[in-house]
This record gives sequence, C-alpha cells and structure tokens, in this order.
Amino acid sequence: MSGASEQLGYQAIEETKAWLDQVVIGLNFCPFAKREVQRNAIRYAYSDSKKSKDVLKLFAQEVQILDKNAEIETSLILLTNGFKSFFGYLDVLDLAQYWLEENGYSGVYQLASFHPEYVFDGEPEDSAENYTNRSPYPTIHLLREASLEKAIKAYKHPEKIPQNNIHKAQSMGASALNALLLSCMKN
Repeated sequence: MSGASEQLGYQAIEETKAWLDQVVIGLNFCPFAKREVQRNAIRYAYSDSKKSKDVLKLFAQEVQILDKNAEIETSLILLTNGFKSFFGYLDVLDLAQYWLEENGYSGVYQLASFHPEYVFDGEPEDSAENYTNRSPYPTIHLLREASLEKAIKAYKHPEKIPQNNIHKAQSMGASALNALLLSCMKN
C-alpha cells in the first residue's frame, strides 16, 4: 500500500475509534461494545480498494486472524475508498455473508453493517433511526456468534435494545446525530 493509502487507513481507524467512543458507546447503541474497547479486543482492518474481490480477500484474512486469535473478539473492516454508495456496499456485504456460508462459518461468525448513508428498509433517508447504523466509513463488522449470544444472554431485556436505540435516536434528532457523527471525523 502507498503512504497515502496507509495514512487514510490510520485516519479511518482513529475516526472509527472516536465514533465507537462518542456514538456507539456514548449513546449506548451497543451495550456490549464498551467492554471490548476497554479490553482492546477489537481489531481494525482497512481496504482502499474499490473492488469486491479485494474486500473479500481481506475479509477472508480477517476470519483467519479471528480463528487463530481467541483474544480478538471482533473485527471492523473499514472501506476507506470504495463502496460509498450504500447499495454498492450492501452488494459486497452480501458477498461476505455468502462467503461465510460457503466456507462453513455459519453459526461461528456473523456480520453487522455500518455505513455513512445507512438506511433501514422502509425508513426515510433522513430518519434519525438510521444513525444507529451510520458510521464514518462503510464498515463490515465481523463478530463471534458464541460471544454475542453469551453477552445477549447475560443482558437484561436484550430484546429492548433496538427499540431503546430508536427512541434515543428520535429524541436526539437527525441533525444532532449527524453533527455528532461529523465531530468524529477529521475532515
């Protein structure tokens, strides 16, 4: 990778860490994230490619890294240059899901998705609810399914998490959430 690519990758990681701290943990959108940040159990990887095959190659590498390193709980794959279109991003996310299924990882890992233009199906583009999954960069979140199930089991009323997030987002409003997201970014 070129120096400029590495610089953008490091910037993306720093901005994503700020987003995790200020939005995901700060607003408690994911009550499980704080523990993993504190344990330094999140791996950050990035790709500046605009090609799905390159992203899938990195994705497969991240699966292998998680397989070999039990102390790493989860991996965030940041797409720093490509997949700025939400629908193009969803295509590569579908390919990653297919890769998991075809390679025997169903039930081992699962995906969560974040994107700067994230829109939940049936929601208006400007809905505050979308900010629960909006991030500085298109991001594929690779999670250990057993750990997630364990965390959910230990959490009182996990079924309320999505509704609590929606309520929090609506009470803050899209403008405030957008400002918070932008404050995590250096540009």
